[in-house]
Amino acid sequence: MKKTTKLVAIALVAAMAVSTVGCKKQATGSHPKVTIKFPTATASGALYAVGAAITNVWDTNIDFVSASSQASNGGLDNLNQIADGESQVSIAISSNCFQSYYGLETFTGHENKKLRVIAGLYFNPNQVVVTQKSGITELKDVKGKHFAVAAAGSSVEGECNNHFTAAGLKYPDDIRAEYIAFGDAADMLQNGTIDGAWIMSGTPAAAVSQACSAGCKLLDISDEVILKLQKTYPWYAAYTIPSGTYPGQDKDVQTSAIKMTMFTSTDLDDETVYQLTKTLWEHIDELGEAQRNLKGLTPQAAVLDIARLPLHDGAARYYKEIGVLN
Repeated sequence: MKKTTKLVAIALVAAMAVSTVGCKKQATGSHPKVTIKFPTATASGALYAVGAAITNVWDTNIDFVSASSQASNGGLDNLNQIADGESQVSIAISSNCFQSYYGLETFTGHENKKLRVIAGLYFNPNQVVVTQKSGITELKDVKGKHFAVAAAGSSVEGECNNHFTAAGLKYPDDIRAEYIAFGDAADMLQNGTIDGAWIMSGTPAAAVSQACSAGCKLLDISDEVILKLQKTYPWYAAYTIPSGTYPGQDKDVQTSAIKMTMFTSTDLDDETVYQLTKTLWEHIDELGEAQRNLKGLTPQAAVLDIARLPLHDGAARYYKEIGVLN
C-alpha cells in the first residue's frame, strides 16, 4: 500500500512538473486558441505568397495562434470575408479599406465600422506604360488614344477613372478604352496595337518589363495631378520608380501609389492583435528575405498613408510600446 501511495505521489509530482513546464512555454499566458484565416488573392499571385510568409511566422511563433493563408478573389473579397466574420486578417489596398469602412462605391449599404488596421505594408504603384509612337507625354495626352484600362469595374479601372478625371479628361468618353488584363495589354503594347495601358502592381512588374523591352516607356504623373487626387482621396501618395527598374528606363519616374494595408476586425481581441503585430515586426527582416515586397518595411512607416483609418487597439498598443505612437 505504501509503495502504491509513493508511486501515486511521484506521478502527481511529475504531472505538476509537466504542467509547470507547459505554463512556462506559454509565453503569452493562458490565452484561448485562436484560428486566423488570412485570404489573399489567387494562389499564383504575389499577394498569396506574402500572406503565406506572414501566417507561417505567426503560426510558428505565437503559441495560441493557428494561422494559414487562403486563396481568394482579391481585395474586395478579402474585405467582405472580414466583414462577414469568415476570416480574421487580410490585406487590401487602403482605398478599398476606406470604401469598406465608410460604405462607399462597391460597399454602398454595407459599411464595416468594425474594420481596423494592423499595419500599412508596401506601396502598390500605378504604372502608366505608353508606346513611343503614341506621342503621349502626360496623362491628358491620352485623350482620343487607344488605351487599356484593365477589367471593367475593377479597382485598376477605378484608378484610371480617378487619374484621368484629375488630369482634366472625361472618363471614359475621352478615351478609346480597352478592357483587358495586364498580360494581354503587354502583348498589344509590344505589337503596337494600343497606345498605352494602366498597370497597378509592385515593381518590377512582368507586364511592364515586357512592354519596355519592346521600346515602350513609363509616364510620369505630375505633382498637380497627385495633389488633386489627394484632396478627394486620402489614400494616395507620391511614389518614385527608380531609374533602371525597367529596360530602357534611364531616369526616375514619379507616379502615384496606394499602400497595401493589413486589416482585421474589432471582433479579434486586443491581445491577439498585439501579438500578431509584435511578431510581424520582430521577424520583418526574415520576412523581407522571403518576400521582396516585405523587404525594408518599418513600423514607423506602418502607421502612415493608411487613409486615416483607425488602428486596432492591440496594434496601437504595440506601436505605443516601441515609441512609434504617443
